[in-house]
Amino acid sequence: MSSDRKLFVVAAALSSLLWPASSRADWAQSSDPLVVRTNPTDGEQALQNPPTFTWAAYPGAAGRYEIQIVPKGGAPLGATVDRTWYLPAKALARGDYTWRVRPAGSNDWSTARAFSITGKSTAFEVPDNAALRARILGKARPRSLPPSFAPYAGWNAAKKHALDPYLSRLVNVVKLQAGALPDLSDDRWPLVIKAPLTAAMAAQQREIAHRIDEASQQLEGAAVLWRLKKDPAHLQEAFKRGDQLAALSPDGPTSHANQDQATRQIALSLAKAADLLAGDLDAGRKARWLKIVGVRGAAMFQDLAADGGRLDQHPFDSHGNTLLAYMALMSTLALGDVPDAQKWFDFAFRDVAGAHEPWSGPEGGYANGTAYAEYAAGYMLALWDPIRQATGVDMYAKPWTLGFMDFLIEFVPPGAPVHAFGDGSETRPDFRVLRAFAKRVASPHAAWYADRLTANEDALSVLEAPYPMPAAAGRRPVKPPDAAGFRSIGWVAMHSDIGARADMAFYFKSSPYGSFSHSHGDQNGLLLTVAGEALLVKAGWYDWYGSPRWTDWYHQTRSQNAVTFDGGKGQVVTGYREQLQHNGSIVEFAPRPDYDYAEGDATPAYGGQLTQARRQVVYLHGAKAIVVRDKLSAKAAHTYEFNVHAPSIMQVESPSSVKIASGGQSVCLRDLNGNASFAKWKGPSPKKGVTEDHGAFYLKAEGGAQAEFLVLLDVGCKRPDVSVGGNGQRRTVKVGGQAFEFN
Repeated sequence: MSSDRKLFVVAAALSSLLWPASSRADWAQSSDPLVVRTNPTDGEQALQNPPTFTWAAYPGAAGRYEIQIVPKGGAPLGATVDRTWYLPAKALARGDYTWRVRPAGSNDWSTARAFSITGKSTAFEVPDNAALRARILGKARPRSLPPSFAPYAGWNAAKKHALDPYLSRLVNVVKLQAGALPDLSDDRWPLVIKAPLTAAMAAQQREIAHRIDEASQQLEGAAVLWRLKKDPAHLQEAFKRGDQLAALSPDGPTSHANQDQATRQIALSLAKAADLLAGDLDAGRKARWLKIVGVRGAAMFQDLAADGGRLDQHPFDSHGNTLLAYMALMSTLALGDVPDAQKWFDFAFRDVAGAHEPWSGPEGGYANGTAYAEYAAGYMLALWDPIRQATGVDMYAKPWTLGFMDFLIEFVPPGAPVHAFGDGSETRPDFRVLRAFAKRVASPHAAWYADRLTANEDALSVLEAPYPMPAAAGRRPVKPPDAAGFRSIGWVAMHSDIGARADMAFYFKSSPYGSFSHSHGDQNGLLLTVAGEALLVKAGWYDWYGSPRWTDWYHQTRSQNAVTFDGGKGQVVTGYREQLQHNGSIVEFAPRPDYDYAEGDATPAYGGQLTQARRQVVYLHGAKAIVVRDKLSAKAAHTYEFNVHAPSIMQVESPSSVKIASGGQSVCLRDLNGNASFAKWKGPSPKKGVTEDHGAFYLKAEGGAQAEFLVLLDVGCKRPDVSVGGNGQRRTVKVGGQAFEFN
């Protein structure tokens, strides 16, 4: 991973060499922030070869589109499609290209966009639908299992040594759950789900998802054990759980309309169980299970296929994107058994396989935060392993996945006590999921990460995976960089020594995604962890999305280590379009041997209330200290607040300094300008058993005047000598012998 992931290397003027400019406005790029962005963008160096081409729908709609891809000096490549995306089945030759698109039969071409395929472009080919379907239908059932899966009686000594602990664990879990899991019925969940959501409704939604997940895991675990051990008790347990899931009404509390997570899990579990138990299901039971797959799948498809494929134009839907991925696997397993499976497959599979997640650019990353990135990694594990076995398409080898892996490593390094930014960021990482994901990604950084994590992977996923794990073969672990930036999501990580027990991890965020979805009003926000102890934390806790607590506190700027004014006024956090438009950006990121520097511009995030909100951060390696500079201005007079949140009671040491200590680690924050006093303030009650303390440096400024915070984060409270010089645009700070000039 390059430190700044620069993608734009081809001259934009190349397009004019091949085609004349369109006489009309460039309709392929919508001004609506919720609409899909063109890909590849003009001048982009494509990381995936071939890229997935995407564009906005033609104004007034179009049934079909013609796309042209022209290599420099070569003949055009063309295709006609009925969606607003196109994925070639074969990789493109290295070189410079332009592409454009028009409604079929018209002459209204979009503006030509240039892109290049280089040595940094990774080949990732997905055959066309017909070839994929033939490959799948030619595979003996169970399609979802690798060739290395075999009955336990045939395991050799090496395989037993490696897998016996996981097999024993799964046997024990299935046996325990057989007597502990409640029987499922629609009567368990009497509440009707409607807007606005109440706490009781949210609790029922969580309980439904939890119970369906439990039953699905038990069904799959028992089916796998039956294939391995041939114990009739396991087969009967699989029948029991499958029958209960199939008996739940598709129109009841687990319906797609009421609980989309439940209906997708039920449909996939029954399709997968029918695949795993092929040859052992009687005709009647198989028909009942697959009928439910068909009914629930139809509801899923009807949702996703609205408007010709609603996610094609409006991809920023986390549940919708996960639903599409579920449909890709469900249809793969149901081909030949469920009449509509071919239609679902042709609609979903190549869409899922070729595109990167909408929560980042092609470089990887996950704007919704690392807690939701971990949840995404969990469902990817559950879906991608059987997809690879059934289709031969290895999603772990996709270039986006390599960047996503790097993102997880940088922001959830070994020993991380909590997640970073967004919903659920106060929770502890589940390193079982992250290690399992790393073991499947064939990159040196992934190998390094997996080696340093000790959490045991889920037994079921290990037993269903290829043996030995193909990604592990020949990987040479390489330590990732201590500083990394992901510009497409606006995140920067700075480590003193990533992976080391004493690592200092400093995170800075200024995101183009703003406070959209599971992101928060935390542009130009900070987090700090030292030697596994969180010191600068995000305040509050995630009860449920859209709750009163989430809306009034958890999602707001005041609960972040970010700037507010006049008693907690902060960034725009309401309205989907507004959340995306009122955003931030990393305008510079420069990792160096002696320091790491980043600058974020969060001015748009404040919705016009401020005329400038820039934050510069520098981590001085020699001094092991961080200096934060905020430049703020507005037309009206304000009192600005540099907010600080701690997991322990802060000690105010002077009017301009405060100490945070937790678990034997500490950081002291000091105002270096001498004009911003520190004071505590009281926030909402924290979660039971959790300590939180809140405070801020306060700075008054007249209307039109520029205000400046200059704050030292003295990691370890070493009390270094500090001197500050310069004024206006240039500021020089010297900390313990190491100097840095802010421009």
